[in-house]
Amino acid sequence: MTFNQSPPVLATHSGKFHCDDVFAYATLRLALGLEAPGEDHVLLRTRDADRIAAADIVWDVGSVFDAETNRFDHHQRGAPRRPDGTPYSSAGLIWQVYGARAVAKLLGGRGAEAFAATIAADLDADMVRRIDEIDTGVSVRGPVTRESLDLAALVGDFNPSWDHPAANGPTAGDDAFVAATALVEGVLRRRVDENRARLEAEALVLAAHRSGADPRILVLERGMPWKGAVFTHDLPVLFTVSPASNGKWMVDAVPPEPNSFAQRLPLPEAWAGLQGDELAAASGVADAVFVHLRRFVGGAASREGAIALAQRALELGSPI
Repeated sequence: MTFNQSPPVLATHSGKFHCDDVFAYATLRLALGLEAPGEDHVLLRTRDADRIAAADIVWDVGSVFDAETNRFDHHQRGAPRRPDGTPYSSAGLIWQVYGARAVAKLLGGRGAEAFAATIAADLDADMVRRIDEIDTGVSVRGPVTRESLDLAALVGDFNPSWDHPAANGPTAGDDAFVAATALVEGVLRRRVDENRARLEAEALVLAAHRSGADPRILVLERGMPWKGAVFTHDLPVLFTVSPASNGKWMVDAVPPEPNSFAQRLPLPEAWAGLQGDELAAASGVADAVFVHLRRFVGGAASREGAIALAQRALELGSPI
């Protein structure tokens, strides 16, 4: 991106800050590869109209929304809304333009092309929209509630108190704004990585299922989240086999639906609560280790043993 000045000037309003303007700034820094105000860019917090007009990117101030000229205010009449009528805050407006780019930078080449747009859209629905709702006080989904530990509240806590020396003067709150940005950037980094891991796990689960010998048994060579992929893609899996951190191999019975404590097919009742030699004798699997009393999980010492437990469970049972 080409700016009119070097270093580029990024401008928002002075005074008390909120989650939307801090989140927007964090997004811009990530998307544009900017690291430190005063070095590779200027962070200008002001309400001076002339200084705002001269800035390269402006958000949450200026009474103009024009993405082509990098103006992202939402306080003016006719400000943009989401398709369902929810008003955008500056966070949402910035995210529509710079969100996918910020996510791609955070991915750092780890699936950026494949996942950046998807993760940006997921974060918009799950996180950015919530910031919009809290900042504007409007939600078509129902009353806008606030929690003392939500991100907006935590960002707000960075504002200096009325009697703090940093609460007054031309740079009042600037250092606190930058400190709040570090918090938001950390949250974004973790959320992006969490979503990346989820999508990569989903791809691996689908590949393992396609290559499996029996569509009812999902064999994974590494421990990873698998329930999301099973339910999202309606896979006919009854048992999942995967390695545990202690070197054993686990057999997990798949629940019938998300968050259920039931199983599509429990492990055999005759195995419930058995361990070691007793389980080996009952199951016919020599290295069987245990089956939980509630029959939702069991284990064996080897990959082959765990698969054998799952196969034997299929022979002995029928889905509930």
